[in-house]
Amino acid sequence: MKISCIDIGGTYIKSGVLEDGVLTGVEETPTDGGGGARAMLSRVAQLVRQTPGVERVGVSTAGEVDARTGVIRLSDNIPGYTGLNPRQILEGELGLPVAVENDVNAAAAGEFAFGAARDEQDFLMVSYGTGVGGAVYIGGRLYRGRAGSAGEFGGLVTHPEAVDPARQGTGSYERYASTSALVARVTALYPALTTGRDIFAHLNDPTIKKEVDAWIREVACGIISLIHAFDPALVVLGGGIMGEPYILSQLERMAAPMVKPSFRGCRVVPAALGNNAGLMGAGYLAANIGSGWHPPRSGRTV
Repeated sequence: MKISCIDIGGTYIKSGVLEDGVLTGVEETPTDGGGGARAMLSRVAQLVRQTPGVERVGVSTAGEVDARTGVIRLSDNIPGYTGLNPRQILEGELGLPVAVENDVNAAAAGEFAFGAARDEQDFLMVSYGTGVGGAVYIGGRLYRGRAGSAGEFGGLVTHPEAVDPARQGTGSYERYASTSALVARVTALYPALTTGRDIFAHLNDPTIKKEVDAWIREVACGIISLIHAFDPALVVLGGGIMGEPYILSQLERMAAPMVKPSFRGCRVVPAALGNNAGLMGAGYLAANIGSGWHPPRSGRTV
């Protein structure tokens, strides 16, 4: 089956083709959110039409998604996106079956089908970037919760002393453990260091290393809490920052004394598919339209 895979972000739309489990032709196109959500979806349709022979379309997208209906519940990045139904719009324009999923859920599906979680039924994915997102797999299926938004790990309250009832998100995990939080604490001392890559390139500076270690401890505390809450076999760490080997080594060192002995069998690993996890996960979900959004492992072949 030939599947057009789309990953919609606030800055770029990534596209590619998934066929026989292999992703090819990955490209980036500016999202240009200034044109509005409907114009952006028209660009998505154009990208799909550029590939002949496509049979289905999988879309990974920023924002809160009702995966059953395809409606965007909430999106802060693209004007006019909230309330739209990209699945319905794209199916109408293209005449093809379309699957639409939240970006972190799609990335987790990609890791489940093709990546770091391929041999696991019960795992968590935690993704670190501007905020902190997550996904929960139980018994080989995505756990969605009551309203379909389970896995918003960034909302965990890890600093109750900082909570301000008048300001949403204060005291939360993502305020302290996101990549943005790391950059903010380092740029306060070194204004020229504005990305995670910049920061880790200067890790030999003792002051910077101290800040990085303090941030890793914030990351570790959230992961330890999740391990104790879910008892997963595996935690997959997503986001470009988690490609830094130093982070994983420090996480292991910090977490070991804080994890209860009976929970120490859980493995913590970086995502295997990198920035293509969302594309591959969207393709996997599109391949399984009609057989359930998250089939058992025996139905994983694309």
